[in-house]
Amino acid sequence: MFTGIIREIGVLRGLSPRGDVLRLAIAAPRTAAAVRDGDSVAVDGICLTVTGARPGVFSVEAAAETRRLTTLGHWQAGRRLHLEPALRAGDGLDGHYVQGHVDGTGRVTAVRQARGGGSLVTIALPAGLAAYLTPKGSVAVDGVSLTVDAGPFADRFAINLIPHTLAVTNLGTLAAGAQVNLEMDVLVKAARGAGRPAHAEGLALAPGTPLSLERLRALGFGAARRKDRP
Repeated sequence: MFTGIIREIGVLRGLSPRGDVLRLAIAAPRTAAAVRDGDSVAVDGICLTVTGARPGVFSVEAAAETRRLTTLGHWQAGRRLHLEPALRAGDGLDGHYVQGHVDGTGRVTAVRQARGGGSLVTIALPAGLAAYLTPKGSVAVDGVSLTVDAGPFADRFAINLIPHTLAVTNLGTLAAGAQVNLEMDVLVKAARGAGRPAHAEGLALAPGTPLSLERLRALGFGAARRKDRP
């Protein structure tokens, strides 16, 4: 579990294919010093497992399916990467709940300067993902926790990047045509029935539908307690 608050910007030093698995070596002094084999790190929003660490550099591995569903398949050495180690007990819960399970990619269609030194970025995405956006709701873009500023519309939304976000992430380099990893808010996906079983088809919440106790029970939450149980 992550929060979408970037802890370090790493640099991709190398990519080594090993059958269907791709190993990535990432230079990031703070992250490399804090992780060990088996730990999870969100790399541009993708939850990957640490397979090795030495002073200043750590390694992760990505399966073919991960490369297919994310921007990772196009990465090259020298790329700057957003890094966030997994949450630990006692860590602050800033940002929003992020799993590191990328739902798909979006494409930047416009970037314009906003008043006060920020920028407004419009991102196109598949309609199936747009259904899990809510006005002023959360979305992770390349692992960064952001708020939907305009929209959501049928096929796009906009985010307002404040100067601080531009200073501590790579999002200031976005330009029209850039591909980004998107993870929709897990709470919205749960409420609207993403990944629901076949028997629950048609029970999910449509955008704007009020959440009620009856609807939650229909979705399988809060099943009635049997009288023969304490």
